[in-house]
Amino acid sequence: MYRSILCVVACFSGLTACTPSGEIASIPESDSSALPAVEGAEFGAASEGIFAEGTFENGKHILAAANDDYRNSSQGPAIAGMASTHRVWDATRDWEDEDNAAGLAWPTNSGLNWEEKYAAWVDSMEKTTAENGHVTMGITTPWGRELPGPRLECSEMGMFLRALFASWYNLPFYMTASSNGSSVHYGHFGIVDNTGARKSGTPSYKAAYTDYTTSFAGQSNSQILANWPDDATLETKSLVNSQEDAVEFLGEDAYFGAYVDEMVLNKRAGYFLIKLLEDFGSIHFASDRNLWNVEPEAIRPGDILLHRWQSSGIGHVMVIKEVDPLPGGNLDVAIAYGSMPRIQPVWYETAIAKSYFTSDYAGSAEIGPTSEPYSRYGGGVKRWRTAKATSTHWTNTVAADDLDVWISSTDYATLEARVTTFEEILGEMTPEETRDALLEQIEMARNNLGMKPASCSNRERREQAFEDLYDVMQENWGWTREQTDATYRVPEDYVFAELEYTQSKTCCWNSTTPEMYDIIMDYNNDLVEDAHDAGECAEPVVFMARNGGTYAPFTAYAASVGRSAEWKSWTADESCPQSGVSEDTIKSEPFTDFCDIAAELMDWSDCPNNQSMQTYYPDSDHDGYGSASGSVQACSQPSGYVSNDDDCNNSNATVHPGVAELCDGLDNDCDGAVDEGCGGGGDDTGGDDNGGGDNNGGNDDGGLGCSCSSPMDGPGVPLVGGLGLAVFARRRRWMNGLLR
Repeated sequence: MYRSILCVVACFSGLTACTPSGEIASIPESDSSALPAVEGAEFGAASEGIFAEGTFENGKHILAAANDDYRNSSQGPAIAGMASTHRVWDATRDWEDEDNAAGLAWPTNSGLNWEEKYAAWVDSMEKTTAENGHVTMGITTPWGRELPGPRLECSEMGMFLRALFASWYNLPFYMTASSNGSSVHYGHFGIVDNTGARKSGTPSYKAAYTDYTTSFAGQSNSQILANWPDDATLETKSLVNSQEDAVEFLGEDAYFGAYVDEMVLNKRAGYFLIKLLEDFGSIHFASDRNLWNVEPEAIRPGDILLHRWQSSGIGHVMVIKEVDPLPGGNLDVAIAYGSMPRIQPVWYETAIAKSYFTSDYAGSAEIGPTSEPYSRYGGGVKRWRTAKATSTHWTNTVAADDLDVWISSTDYATLEARVTTFEEILGEMTPEETRDALLEQIEMARNNLGMKPASCSNRERREQAFEDLYDVMQENWGWTREQTDATYRVPEDYVFAELEYTQSKTCCWNSTTPEMYDIIMDYNNDLVEDAHDAGECAEPVVFMARNGGTYAPFTAYAASVGRSAEWKSWTADESCPQSGVSEDTIKSEPFTDFCDIAAELMDWSDCPNNQSMQTYYPDSDHDGYGSASGSVQACSQPSGYVSNDDDCNNSNATVHPGVAELCDGLDNDCDGAVDEGCGGGGDDTGGDDNGGGDNNGGNDDGGLGCSCSSPMDGPGVPLVGGLGLAVFARRRRWMNGLLR
């Protein structure tokens, strides 16, 4: 299975979200400026003890996960110990209630309960264009305000939608994590321990912040929007110090706090959402305390698809956006997810979404990196638990209507079977669709590196996708790795080579910028082009620490071109045990040497040493004859290529010009005729009637009935979604030092 299609992106679950590597992309301390002073102390500092067993994830310090396997309910905090002053909103409805009023995505007398209404709301979100041009989704509030999705990482997006909806409609909501060996609960009741007591240093939300809902009771939506109350403090808040949650469509210096300020009349909910998203991450989606495993055929909008590739550590959270039934019990699905660096959610239809559902990371039986099946890591399709009060405690339950589609988190055989089921019910992906999905994964990783050039997770994501691309191209078109690299690689793949995370201090550096990316690429462009002009080939210099842990080639270049102010010094922006290494370690790479395909990578039309540019053809079956499909222009003959295109079957080494024709239904000698000389009847044309001949060329079975089918010689360069064009345009821009 093609695992790297699925990781994506960016939130690509575990210690860090949205990336398919072991990287912990975060900042060493919670952003204490992101919440107001509470009871005389900075919130971040006062609550620091909560995180004794936590970890860093995407610029934030998150709690540890609490795990158990529950079917009916997971017991939460005691109700008796709760104080109303700590409450964020009153839970006046139950998720399993039905109510007759029309709403955001349902008509009057819909017959839907609130779980079904949540699904209808997620399903109703329409496509719109993100600030960077990709397809995202718009979000509409109960008051009719419409905004594009916020800029979040993947787990944040999943939590944001569920908690936001609950706050609007006064529904109970909470998530459970572990703090110093005991459970801590973040919910509508505030932040409390098992007894219901407020955790020290956390806000008394009702006492500290304002809920304007009752002030606008009885007013029309247009009146409410015209007089919308702003919280001047809330609208300045950012989730992380790096402030990559900027929402420019709300104005300059607008971040997630400004976004939620436009979303909620209850400003307490806005402050709570920030704290929830700061302290929880993708690992908490794997906890059975918060979500449960659902059968494939029962999925609906608002459910979660979780990717995990390790028992602890990062992963990827995707919101199931649409689920439409098709004939024969099949499904048409769409997903949406944030990523790192934080982006507005990306929307994918079935053609690409299927690869995420059928990934090993979704809980297959394949063996993962810790020598146990991926099903042990907690990934797969999940549904939010339904918060409900008993006489003594809040509990997170499986709704009564869902008990028949619940799967135990230890029923590994059933969990593993879900991947196979999705292979069947989501339809077959063509080789072209699989290829194009991988190319889109690769391009997304490259774009993310353009924003954060030190990102080791995006380097790894790109290379995992290439590993799967090599398999797809070889299995379906007979391409070698070199052919694939010559067609789909770009120079920055070599500049930002994959690094060993635990042995490379660059991987801890999350504050690199697009301006630094330009400096790195400009330096390498000059290096490679100058060598080419001198008739030589120079390999690009990998962006990594070297020579005592420095970045000397790039800092020196920045100074030489007057751009020193744009270069940021290295900082450990997360827990970094490898910070003392004198030189980073490049992961062993299987891709083709740069100089072997430099002409294609650099789009050179001239050659050194009086050589001339020539056309070479792929020889996939290594018989000395090539195919016209997949030809390249190069100054010298690349490995796996020949100078002729005379082969008529590039996947069969016994078929090429000059071989003897056999009576096997093939054009063995590539002369355009099949089985010539074999005869067409049942007589022994090459023998005699008295047994004296040897029947050479005879056909004793009445003729072979020869037929053949033309093999698929090559896929060409796909331009789906502009990706093929983007690869080559990127090469040309890189030559001119214009790549962004």
